[in-house]
Amino acid sequence: MYVDSEVSRLRTVLLHRPGKELARLTPRNSGSLLFDGIPWVGRAQDEHDQFAEALRSRGVEVLYLSQLLAETLAVPEARAELTAGVLADRRLGDGLRAGIADYLADQPPDRLAEVLVAGLSHEEVKPAGGSLVYEMLQPNDFLIDPLPNLLFTRDSSVWVRDRVAVTSLAMPARRRETTLTHAVYRFHPRFAGSGLLYDPALEHVEGGDVLVLAPSVLAIGVGERTTPAGAERLARRVLAAGLAHTVLAVPIAQERATMHLDTVCTMVDADAVVMYPNVADTLQAWSITSGEDHDHLRVRPPRPFLEAAAEAMGIERLRVIDTGLDPVTAEREQWDDGNNTLAIAPRLCVAYERNVETNAQLEHAGIEVVRIQGSELGSGRGGPRCMSCPVLRDPLPG
Repeated sequence: MYVDSEVSRLRTVLLHRPGKELARLTPRNSGSLLFDGIPWVGRAQDEHDQFAEALRSRGVEVLYLSQLLAETLAVPEARAELTAGVLADRRLGDGLRAGIADYLADQPPDRLAEVLVAGLSHEEVKPAGGSLVYEMLQPNDFLIDPLPNLLFTRDSSVWVRDRVAVTSLAMPARRRETTLTHAVYRFHPRFAGSGLLYDPALEHVEGGDVLVLAPSVLAIGVGERTTPAGAERLARRVLAAGLAHTVLAVPIAQERATMHLDTVCTMVDADAVVMYPNVADTLQAWSITSGEDHDHLRVRPPRPFLEAAAEAMGIERLRVIDTGLDPVTAEREQWDDGNNTLAIAPRLCVAYERNVETNAQLEHAGIEVVRIQGSELGSGRGGPRCMSCPVLRDPLPG
């Protein structure tokens, strides 16, 4: 497993095909579960299958998180850890906790994996010993909450060279996602021996905020989901491990439309980005490097992001694909994840077909665009990059 850039040839990627957890979104709970609408589940699955096939047809191995999780749960230590995690929910009470424990203990690994992702509804378990908590629940309440945002595998982990950072998700609806990812990376044979760079108990950092700009340069967005403390903690660990010589901390607006750095900027070539026009000239970056004694950081004052990135990457300039969009179109296509592309190789990326103008400008600039449908997948505020966690890319040529 190895990732040292955003754009070198993609070999293996981790996805999550949406399932029953998406069907449990309702107008009552969609807001708290971070979805802007109620997706048509069958269509979302079709769109996701198209996405996966687009990757496979270009030589990318697709791993599915749900399958890896089921295989991980065949390991007794992993099963015990993940079961204990959901039973630790302080909302349950002793009676209901015992009933859920008995139910989970009877499930084979594939069914237990489904429960941990899709949740457990009120009607699926009735505790035998009596439970005030259970009796006072509403019929549409969940005993274990579903995880519809697991679709966005980018956020719960990110690879930096041969190490994986299992992140610390900021929103309560998503925090249990990283317990699943953490277990997979620690217990599944596919990832045996992988070094862990970060873990969910640390300060908030989300993978959508981390861009591997070059083999020794990271950018970390700081905004709605990643805190300054999280960016500093990840920077310290990356620099101490020798995985980068420079980390750029990049503040972004703390808004729903710009929840992560990759909602406004992604790489499409080794020296080129597609960026939301409204921020291209205003985005700033603090440059972080190791101090002389390596126990302290050297933090340089903010400079324009494009300038600081180019200097750290050792190139003359970081090209911005000029979308040339009028303000209304630019805002619409940014909201529809027009800037959230996934590079399969240099100058080859996946993007939602609905962002017609952005895609046209990318192609005009020499970037081949693989268009996929996303009318339902996009209801959770994420594009192709959000829905994918690269675990293996070819090393970027020097």
